[in-house]
Amino acid sequence: MKRPKILDIHTPVDFQSEYLTGTDSFICPFCYTDNSQNKTSFLQIATLEQIKNLHKHDSFTSARRKFYTIVLVTAGTINETIGHTNYTFQKGDLYFISQNQLHSIHSWSDDVQGYHCIFDAEYFLLCLKNQVKLNQFPFFRLEDNHRLSLSEQETELFVNLLLKLSKEYDLKKTHNDDLLVRLYLNILLIEAERVYLQQNAVNTVNLSRKEVLVTKFKNLVRDHLTDHLKVSEYAGKLFVNPHYLNDTIKEVTGISASEYINTELLLYAKSYLIQTDHTIAEIAELLNFTDQSYFSRFFKKQTEITPSEFRAHHAH
Repeated sequence: MKRPKILDIHTPVDFQSEYLTGTDSFICPFCYTDNSQNKTSFLQIATLEQIKNLHKHDSFTSARRKFYTIVLVTAGTINETIGHTNYTFQKGDLYFISQNQLHSIHSWSDDVQGYHCIFDAEYFLLCLKNQVKLNQFPFFRLEDNHRLSLSEQETELFVNLLLKLSKEYDLKKTHNDDLLVRLYLNILLIEAERVYLQQNAVNTVNLSRKEVLVTKFKNLVRDHLTDHLKVSEYAGKLFVNPHYLNDTIKEVTGISASEYINTELLLYAKSYLIQTDHTIAEIAELLNFTDQSYFSRFFKKQTEITPSEFRAHHAH
């Protein structure tokens, strides 16, 4: 029997279309769209009360978000499933949904309060040199717990960070103003990681056999990314059939194994283009492409623009 198609949610516009009744005011103050390249880089913060009042339904079936989500609950309860785990979130809970994470909403209580922050990888990418990669934060990894239970003092810290992040984003007038916003986003994630490591020194969630395979694959990709291994070579290292590996990656993440590899390699390339002064040829060499032209063809195939055009567009 054919497996039902999972809904993919790529942007705040998709988020509104799927979950909320129509209102332009929900999106516009907190999202930047680059119409010149038909690309979107975004950060959006809203209160849970605001989102709850706009919910189309009481519950929503599984969807896969193509961006990162941070939610802080300051009142009420939320029942959701992230990956294979069902959570009931309540006052003082800070939780995280990673890019490509399968997620469903079961219920939000009428008295729910808090903050909802979403952003894409490219928005975070334009932050600092030598930044921490998003998928290295433990709460964004498939194999780890997605919830932090905060003390009152910690809750106040994250409320203030989210309010400051929202205010700075709302006040920005140029692309250069985004630097401060991204710094606050980085601070928020680093503070969350600090609390997480204190609470989850040895505690991890139980994974299904397929999720374990995906986690091992992702770790291998991270270790061998610039070796340009084929999917069959990763399958060999994992002692599984290449077709089974690809089908499993597709089922859990929504993209094929080769697409995942290319996405990770592309993020590395974008990081070098934005955060260093290396020439295109030097970046191609650092990423172990055979030559600059091959690297440029790869980049343009993935983004529809050249590395030079990408660097010029994101220059501060």
